[in-house]
Amino acid sequence: MPGVVAVLFDWAGTMIDFGSRAPVIAMKNVLAQANVPVEEVTIRRYMGMAKREHVLSILSEPAVAQRWRDAYGADWTTADVDKLMVALEPAMQASAVSCSAMIPGAVDVFQTLLAQGIKVGSTTGYTQTMMVPILKAATQQGYDPEVTICAGMTPQGRPAPLMLWRAMAELGAWPARLCVAVDDAPVGISAGVHAGLWTVGIAGSGNGVGLRSADFYALDEGEKRRRMAPVVAEFVVAGADFIIDTVADLPRVLAMLEDDLAKGASPSGQPSRVLVHDTWTIGA
Repeated sequence: MPGVVAVLFDWAGTMIDFGSRAPVIAMKNVLAQANVPVEEVTIRRYMGMAKREHVLSILSEPAVAQRWRDAYGADWTTADVDKLMVALEPAMQASAVSCSAMIPGAVDVFQTLLAQGIKVGSTTGYTQTMMVPILKAATQQGYDPEVTICAGMTPQGRPAPLMLWRAMAELGAWPARLCVAVDDAPVGISAGVHAGLWTVGIAGSGNGVGLRSADFYALDEGEKRRRMAPVVAEFVVAGADFIIDTVADLPRVLAMLEDDLAKGASPSGQPSRVLVHDTWTIGA
């Protein structure tokens, strides 16, 4: 039986920027400058979406919409969103530079996949402009996926499967049941499910926990699990096939997946498997 032919990674919180800090910093600053302060928890609620849809979702929250009315005496408009997006582009580039470290183990996993002949692509909710400094920083650290599909390069972003399908097309990777999507946001897992790929949720290094690497690893094991529990639960609901702490655990997923494929298994055909204390468990 053929094995995995391609792995498609998300970027922030999955391969780079432990805790997915850059989007939070940029959006918080841009909205504050627009006299509409927004809490981090609200910004993180929509992480993984294309950034314009992300901004629209934040502004559509009743409390934020009211802050806008209080500041400007009227509801926000699409023209206002356009102005915010113009400000967000350079803000994202600046915050990306300060959050550009690869997640521990990410480069090793990338090199292992290449050595095994597995194609590596990527998708992101960032625009192409936002990705310029991120791609440069990643390449300098040894991570250079063959394909990167950004927000705006397909008619719809996540949870639609179109970015993943375009990445697969450009890689020449098929069938879908031999491809894997790895993401730290439930909306990215939903995209993978819709695309027909195997999906791997990243619970520790991503948006759900939102801690810097040093802060995350300073937690004792019990506190880590407590903080990741709601993230794991969201991934289960989204239909993730596997759920792990960080991308460093991905080789263990692929080893299990090879066994699944040898048995003729298909994506989303069984309950989520979660790696906890070096042991695989079912569900949250």
